[in-house]
Amino acid sequence: MNGSVVGINTFILSEGGGSEGLGFAIPARVVEFVYRSLRQHGHVHRVEIGAVTQEITPTLAEGLHLAHRWGVIVSDVRPGGPAEAAGLEIQDIILSADDRRIDTLPSLSSALYLHRLDQVVKLEVLRGQEKKIVNVPAIEHRDPMDQLIDSVNPENSLIPRLGVVAIDITGELGEKLKSALRIPSGVIVVGRAVELITPETGLQAGDVIHQLNTKPIDSVDTLRGAADQLKPGDPVVLQVERDGELMYVSFEME
Repeated sequence: MNGSVVGINTFILSEGGGSEGLGFAIPARVVEFVYRSLRQHGHVHRVEIGAVTQEITPTLAEGLHLAHRWGVIVSDVRPGGPAEAAGLEIQDIILSADDRRIDTLPSLSSALYLHRLDQVVKLEVLRGQEKKIVNVPAIEHRDPMDQLIDSVNPENSLIPRLGVVAIDITGELGEKLKSALRIPSGVIVVGRAVELITPETGLQAGDVIHQLNTKPIDSVDTLRGAADQLKPGDPVVLQVERDGELMYVSFEME
């Protein structure tokens, strides 16, 4: 009635496949939070409290003699984290977060998404038969790509023919990454150069490029030089490491 956006439609549950049915929407506050994070960082930052939770099942409730047979239970509290410092304990049942009733894991996730970093997270928990209020300092989950982006020099990192920005595996961060890689050499893709007209490569942020066709890639300069030698219509096959798995990404050069 006021002309305000309260949510964005996402999908509809309809038996007949038409417009009649049960509609679902993402709340406007969540949309705004996600939008601003994507614009600023390229991915969504989220609030963490240093605890692991899971939904209560009837079997879990019976085995642990819980007062509730539904809801969300704390299954782990990370040592040295804000939840431990605030006094949250394993087997606490979370009843509410910031005065929002918590019945499921998605409801807890939603409450944390909407929480401000400069405020503590107010949790009402059930410990045994006693209700308690635990105020947990909020911390921001830091995506590993943030550290990589800090190392980007636009002039040296851009691979124009591939339309990506990449960095060498060097320095302290590089040494940490090498120990986790299947092949300890290559370059890391940190983003796409959206303003360039380039082929749809299928590359994603975090991919490590080890090889272009038959040429091993050990630096951004090597990758840029190999790409510059390709002509329009040439086949391009990149050996990429993604989430610990090796794969080929192939396309034709434009």
